[in-house]
Amino acid sequence: MVNSTKVFSLEGQGLKLDTAADVEAHIKSLRDMEDVEEIRLLGNTLGVEACKVLGEVLETKKSLQIANLADIFTGRLLNEIPQALSSLLTPLLTLPKLHTINLNDNAFGLNTQAPLVAFLSSHVPLQHLILNNNGLGPHAGILIADALSALHEKKVEARKLGKEVPDLETVICGRNRLENGSMTAWAKAYSLHTGVKTVKMVQNGIRQEGISHLLTNGLRHATTIQVLDLQDNTFTLLGAKALATVAPGWTEIQELGVGDSLLSAKGGVVVADALAQGENKKLEILRLQYNDITVKGLQGFAKAAKESLPALKKIELNGNKFSEEDQSIMDLKELLEERKEKLASDIVMEDEWGLDSLSDLEDESDEEDEEEEEEEEAEELREKLVEEAEEAQEEPVAQKQDKDVDALADKLQKTEI
Repeated sequence: MVNSTKVFSLEGQGLKLDTAADVEAHIKSLRDMEDVEEIRLLGNTLGVEACKVLGEVLETKKSLQIANLADIFTGRLLNEIPQALSSLLTPLLTLPKLHTINLNDNAFGLNTQAPLVAFLSSHVPLQHLILNNNGLGPHAGILIADALSALHEKKVEARKLGKEVPDLETVICGRNRLENGSMTAWAKAYSLHTGVKTVKMVQNGIRQEGISHLLTNGLRHATTIQVLDLQDNTFTLLGAKALATVAPGWTEIQELGVGDSLLSAKGGVVVADALAQGENKKLEILRLQYNDITVKGLQGFAKAAKESLPALKKIELNGNKFSEEDQSIMDLKELLEERKEKLASDIVMEDEWGLDSLSDLEDESDEEDEEEEEEEEAEELREKLVEEAEEAQEEPVAQKQDKDVDALADKLQKTEI
């Protein structure tokens, strides 16, 4: 926690700073602070000249640790942002203690990502990257992930020279339309930054193939991860199986968020079975809302909670397909209440314990069961197609098209998912 006397803040003042004169009127105290450790510029709008002056001042602040640059380009023209961003980020590369940068709510996208990529690929002290709601899209998403892979190489080189270099510990990159197209790049980045502790990539339009690849080829290597939030993407059974495969390797995980991700009924069972293996003994919070989980899956999670997840204190289950009066719900409520009484401190934060509101549950139906069976069949076909495609790519010479694969593809097209 940074000492409040070492924080410079213009947070939320709604200032429109265009020129050098505009910004000078607000930064005299920053110029005078020799030991500033945190700057907060969020909630203002900064022009090119203003950013140039700020950058020159920040370059002299060698004790700076945290830079909050969220929401600083509202109303700016697309062609202004790259130069303004570069004027801020390039000087920050000279600051040896700067470990955290927050760039939330700035519209970067493909046309304005270059200064960010240059910074991320080179700033060796970086530990915590916060990059939410930037309109990246899959192409810029690839460039950001590749920059983090390049950063890993720079960190390795610095360590070889005897320098003390921190791991990249936090990556928050949600609401950025990363989609399946950037998942190979992100998986590579996580396979390199194996010391990452917190990953939050919510609401990115990642479908099941991308989720599966991200988990299987990337996050499985993050064996000390503590917080993983992939909510509001699409898992289905394919992603659920990938999660079930890698989750037992996360022995330090404390919070797992996969709510609103269409795990499916069978997927819920698969994930519950994985948690029941007893390898996630530090898991405290499990977010599973709106996942089409049915009674069988609920029973699995209740059993895992009791027998295999001794630290669990909060589980979110609203929006799934079972009754609030189900015995497993009663068992979970009783279990978590007992734990709260036994383990909670004197000051109890009620939101951190028990179940969430179950006001939006659905009942199972025969029709839904049939749809689930069709989804599972389609998922199996999809998995087989992917396997066939991977095998074909590994062949040393071109092969004739496999009639069985063609027939399988035709069948998949006719199957409603």
